[in-house]
Amino acid sequence: MDVTEVLLPGVGLRYEFTNHRGDRVGVVARRTGAFDLVVYGEEDPDVGRPVLQLNGEEADTVAEILGAPRIAERFADLTKEVPGLMSAQVEVGTGSAYDGRPLGDTRARTRTGASVVAIVRGEDVIASPTPQEILRGGDVLVVIGTHEGIAGVEQIIRG
Repeated sequence: MDVTEVLLPGVGLRYEFTNHRGDRVGVVARRTGAFDLVVYGEEDPDVGRPVLQLNGEEADTVAEILGAPRIAERFADLTKEVPGLMSAQVEVGTGSAYDGRPLGDTRARTRTGASVVAIVRGEDVIASPTPQEILRGGDVLVVIGTHEGIAGVEQIIRG
């Protein structure tokens, strides 16, 4: 999908694309941190009809909600492009030795060569988690690596 970026002096940036129905959609990222979602009318392509206005926190929340279901899908696509690379999801069970401990304590990458690239916690996604991120029972780790590396991460997390 082609996205056009337009500088709006004194305002911020506008991103535009055409959706599957042929509607021209714009997202105005304001310098204030607010965002406007607009749809452009057919009668005047320069006039956008406001659909939604979000502050920065609300925009982050919407981005997480929209991104959460797709993150594993995108990593799966990546693994198709690189031979020998796989992605998997590993659940941190309640009562796991790592429930309540930092991700870095697992030393998963050092021990297995596989990387934890995201943590899915309920509806939230923690992309590129730091070693200090505390794991919780019920977290799902998105892991990228070889088959053996992923199996090693599963063994570490499950004990």
